[in-house]
Amino acid sequence: MTKDRKLMIAEWILDIVLIIIVSFIYYLNKPIQTPRVLYIPKGSINQIISHLHQNTYDISKLDSYMLRIIGSPQSGWIDMGDTINTKADFLYKLTKAKAALQNVTLIPGETTYIFLQQLSENLGLDFNTLEEEFLKQSPIEEGILVPNTYKIPIGITEKELISLLLKLSIQKMKEYSYKVFGTYNEKKWFHYLSIASVIQKESANNEEMPLVSSVVYNRLKRGMKLQMDGSLNYGKYSHLKVTPSRIRNDTSLYNTYIHKGVPKIPICNVSFEAIRAAIFPAKTNYLYFMKSKNGVHDFSCNYSTHIRNIHNATK
Repeated sequence: MTKDRKLMIAEWILDIVLIIIVSFIYYLNKPIQTPRVLYIPKGSINQIISHLHQNTYDISKLDSYMLRIIGSPQSGWIDMGDTINTKADFLYKLTKAKAALQNVTLIPGETTYIFLQQLSENLGLDFNTLEEEFLKQSPIEEGILVPNTYKIPIGITEKELISLLLKLSIQKMKEYSYKVFGTYNEKKWFHYLSIASVIQKESANNEEMPLVSSVVYNRLKRGMKLQMDGSLNYGKYSHLKVTPSRIRNDTSLYNTYIHKGVPKIPICNVSFEAIRAAIFPAKTNYLYFMKSKNGVHDFSCNYSTHIRNIHNATK
């Protein structure tokens, strides 16, 4: 009887162990669906598991124990390889895989329309979806992106990319606003962005920006129209030559030959040098400027001098 009982107990234990092993194997082979490129924030294993759980991924407390055995997850963008992985592969990739990154550069003065085209071509994304997501997520139609070189995870979706670019850009703008003003007022900041975008489009270099800014403010103070060609290099027209026909027929809010004041929406994405010039213009009496033959501008206070500068530049 004793031997039979011991044998029975041994069989029960073996059965329980087998059940546990089979259940564990089943659990590790369960499929889990995620984006191909997954963002993992910095933090402890518990914080990361909590983040993944909040994003509705099939993650449990057991996974945090398993990660303690496998290793700590990496932070940043993780290339999962596929959108569906087994639980075992998923946990392994959290600790070992890194997303391949591709650099994309937004140059100062470029419009969002052209930049989204570049993103579409370089990253294999759909332009219309990018544009739709931008208009949906951005607090303003133009000028919100900070010119910079961004490291973009290959495989990121259009929605995730726009969210990432806006997050990084708005964070940088707020930091600069706090540095200059000690606070961040969105309406006030967007007004300066509009002025800065005109300065960005019109200036030949960073050194000219405070002078161009002074012309903008001096003309506004006198109730004069800005009449600046760069204001018509908006959107898809970013690199097109402004012709007399465009000046006459373009009825958009960007046409400073028709409308008084600064366009309510920025023309383009601007550098912090242009923003600084918009906030701190040079103190001058200049009302006009004309690009000379050497590629920089001649500034003048009166119209007769301006006409002479035009003649010198075109003869």
